[in-house]
Amino acid sequence: QVQLVESGGGLVQAGASLRLSCTSSARTFSRDYMGWFRQAPGKEREFVARQWWIRGITYYADYADSVKGRFTISRDNAKSTVYLQMNSLKPEDTAVYYCAVRTDGGDWPFWGQGTQVTVSS
Repeated sequence: QVQLVESGGGLVQAGASLRLSCTSSARTFSRDYMGWFRQAPGKEREFVARQWWIRGITYYADYADSVKGRFTISRDNAKSTVYLQMNSLKPEDTAVYYCAVRTDGGDWPFWGQGTQVTVSS
């Protein structure tokens, strides 16, 4: 069982920045495939960003088109924490943001409790 705890959400104005954090209890964190998702009111949960480790080489990341160029996923293995830096926030970024861990089989069985991000216009 992996426990994930998100923090860093809040209420900001359009154009502002926020950095979300997600701390993992997994001992395998440095090799874990991590992702950020979000769910806006009345909408389905959607993918935001993900980062995975290419064995012995480096980490790769990709992003939803809606956040590409504005959001950056990164991690600090010493702190077992993955971050989501969100710049140039828009009202449509308002949602509850979740981090998750993906298994080798492609499932996302472990999720955090979520952190609310609200962007006012």
